[in-house]
Parts: sequence; C-alpha cells; structure tokens
Amino acid sequence: MPSPKLTKLELQIMETLWTRGSASIREIQEDFPERDRPAYTTIQTTVYRLESKKAVRRVKKVGNFHIFEAAVSRNAAQSKLIDELLALFGGRTQPVMAHLIESGRLTLADVQEAEKNLRKLERKDKSQ
Repeated sequence: MPSPKLTKLELQIMETLWTRGSASIREIQEDFPERDRPAYTTIQTTVYRLESKKAVRRVKKVGNFHIFEAAVSRNAAQSKLIDELLALFGGRTQPVMAHLIESGRLTLADVQEAEKNLRKLERKDKSQ
C-alpha cells in the first residue's frame, strides 16, 4: 500500500509515534513544546484523520482512551515526501543537490555515503 500524503502537523504526530512506539492522544499532545502545543481536540481530530488515511492504528483501549501506533514507517513517509519534492522539479535531482551544497547542508560524509550506495546499486544491477 502506498504511503499517504501527510501534512506538517500529521508528520509531527507521526514523529512522536515513531519515537515512542505507541501513545495516547494526550501523550502525543504533551510531546509538543508547551508554547506551540495544539489543543487536545486538534490532535484528536488529526489522529483520527491519520487513522482514516491508514497511517496510524489503534492498538488497545485503556479506560476511556485509545493507544495508537504508526502503521506507516518513517522511511516510507520520508520517501513519499522526497518523491513529491522531486516532482516539483520535474524529477530532476540536480537543483535539490545544488541547494544542499550551497546551503552547507550536504557534507563530505553525506557525499561519501551516497557514493557507497551508488556503487552498491551498480553492483546489484550488474549481477541481475
């Protein structure tokens, strides 16, 4: 199943679930910084929306509240976001790479890791 498109708030909620493993709506809300903390009902509505997108699932009920966990992996969500970003550039990676270099966010270690992964892919393609 393809990963659903997630909003910024949905991604913040997912980050809590990926980090904690599972959490109630109150625990998710309390993970937000106090000064930027959305209302409980905002988190509740967003979690239910994530549930309808099949990004989260209820794992158990404790008293009168539910415990939720991520049904979509962090890797799948990140891949979806990157694919969407690249689509904005017509699938071209060069403008994104140029920006990362110019902003100083791409390190030599990142480039070396990418080269290692490219070599691995190349060997895999040759062996098939």
